[in-house]
Amino acid sequence: MSPHSVISSARRLVVKVGSSSLTGPDGGIDHARLGALSDALAANHLAGTQIVLVSSGAIAAGIHPLGLRARPRDLATQQAAASVGQGALLAAYTHAFAGHEITVGQVLLTADDVTRRTHYANARRTLERLLDLGVLPIVNENDTVATSEIRFGDNDRLAALVAHLIDADALVLLSDVDALYDGPPSRPGAQRVPVVRGPHELADVEIGGSGSKVGTGGMATKIEAARIATAAGVVTSITAADQVTRVLAGEDVGTVFLPIGVRGRSRRLWLQHATTARGRLVVDEGAVLALVHRKKSLLPAGITAVEGTFHDGDPVDVCGPDGTVVARGLVNYTSAELPALLGRSTKELAHDLGPEYEREVIHRDDLVVI
Repeated sequence: MSPHSVISSARRLVVKVGSSSLTGPDGGIDHARLGALSDALAANHLAGTQIVLVSSGAIAAGIHPLGLRARPRDLATQQAAASVGQGALLAAYTHAFAGHEITVGQVLLTADDVTRRTHYANARRTLERLLDLGVLPIVNENDTVATSEIRFGDNDRLAALVAHLIDADALVLLSDVDALYDGPPSRPGAQRVPVVRGPHELADVEIGGSGSKVGTGGMATKIEAARIATAAGVVTSITAADQVTRVLAGEDVGTVFLPIGVRGRSRRLWLQHATTARGRLVVDEGAVLALVHRKKSLLPAGITAVEGTFHDGDPVDVCGPDGTVVARGLVNYTSAELPALLGRSTKELAHDLGPEYEREVIHRDDLVVI
């Protein structure tokens, strides 16, 4: 079996499409392009493949109705554009897939939603149930409420995390670039890279950013998404949206990234890749040993300093005495509470302050070693 043919044999597939592949010159939705994508996905869906579509385009779809000339730069206007555009985008997909008698369902996610334990489980259950019911879920970041601190940053990374969340066989990232090249595609002599077997094969590849006025991603974000997905055992393909039929048929188009990790769900992948630390906890060598090698929870006794301002439930980095980040986790105390607890055992704290203080600063289930 060729690397590209793995895509065609996938039982469960995540497909991500960028804003630039769905919009016309004026920034509004190009219904012909959206229809062509929907037709291709519908064919595979009807053939038995479970598909989750991660679609950008909400902000871009709101540009024209709001009278904007380009994608807004400030978060508030982006959220306003997303609020207007999300309904239009979903309506367009609903109409396109209805022609194939396929029901779609909207799932809007924020990074904060799916890093907390119960929310992660809820997101997974929702997607699993939609797929079981024969629905084609359409996922997007919830731009209307996401703040700059809790954003995924781009839908390429979101798609990689969704592929991991639902234990997908493959991930396809569609954009306006047909493949990864060993240099700028416009440069004479640039060669397509058909297969990437590991990060070492990218050492000599020049990687650029986004060339679109309406998109936020670029080849760099797609390679980062491929790194996240392949580390979770998910084969990943990068190609142009107009090549979607060929890539889903397993033809030799685009660039395929082969898995370097083992498949299997773990919320810790989300903690590592979907969160931005709100603060830092500096710990002693004993705590580093307990966290990294003994797989223990973080207790107050091992913490020597608290940096930043955060609330309970926020993601924070855990650093060794030299400042190196060794882990990330969801903290059970606020930055205001913690300084008075440092260096003290949980039993001592429970005795002096009450039983509610006999808890971990970060529970092992909410911690990922980096």
